Amino acid sequence: MSGVTVGLRIDVDTTRGLRDGVPALVALLARHGVTATFFMSVGPDTMGRHVWRLLKPKFLWKMLRSKAASLYGWDILLSGTCWPGRVLGRHYAAQVRLARDAGHEIGLHAWDHRLWQAHAGHFTQEQALTQMRLGVEMLRGILGEKPGSSAVPGWRCTETVLLAQEVFGFAYHSDCRGVSAFVPVVGGRECAVQLPVTLPCYDEAIGQDGVTDGNFNAYILSQLKPGVLNIYTIHAEVEGGRMLAAFDDFLREASARGVCFVPLKAIAAGLDHASLPRCRLETPTISGREGWVAVQGSAV
Repeated sequence: MSGVTVGLRIDVDTTRGLRDGVPALVALLARHGVTATFFMSVGPDTMGRHVWRLLKPKFLWKMLRSKAASLYGWDILLSGTCWPGRVLGRHYAAQVRLARDAGHEIGLHAWDHRLWQAHAGHFTQEQALTQMRLGVEMLRGILGEKPGSSAVPGWRCTETVLLAQEVFGFAYHSDCRGVSAFVPVVGGRECAVQLPVTLPCYDEAIGQDGVTDGNFNAYILSQLKPGVLNIYTIHAEVEGGRMLAAFDDFLREASARGVCFVPLKAIAAGLDHASLPRCRLETPTISGREGWVAVQGSAV
């Protein structure tokens, strides 16, 4: 496996993820000499409003097999329902700067993560712009500069969102699942480069096809391949919380096998834009997730 490069992205969705998971992961990554891309949610934490989705059997099964209550905590699972959700960037700006100061790339994940995941499929361009502008301005206020990249929550991206993103001049996005870097095309217009996630994350794989906490690391390592795009997503709430020791083991084993982890901007910087495939964006369902996701589609 020597020579395999993995783009490591860390999604920060909730209060617990930013407050507790980010400092834990920053410390762990420093011990391993690894830098990554943190995609930050910085607006109100209203994740508890997902509770209605428990009525959907596929989402309920995902919550049960991933032991979501132990991963996220009941305070987060009820955030924004029994009490108002905190504005993350206002309360935990120090944690955002901690990751930046440790050498990690900081990108935008969301203003309101729950709202985006629930409603992005019906956003108008103006609604998408408003959500992104709020997040960009919060991060600009925290960091003193605009973030250079973004990754929408839940891989919920549409052609409308792609066009709205162009206003911000991001260097790249990581909004979908796929197999290679590509340039999305909407109505003949080329948008910013996409670096799709190519590997399953913990809550998608666990409890399916014999994958358990005991063999999850081996399963992910078996999916890494030389000479192709490898992008792996972890979550500050999961690998920065209950699964921290397991993620420590994963990094140690990957290093022993010669795997190199890099932030996504390092991958983007090495791309030959002219040679990238031009593809449509599609919105099917995928294994392990409830509802639709954006996926790299056919070439145009």
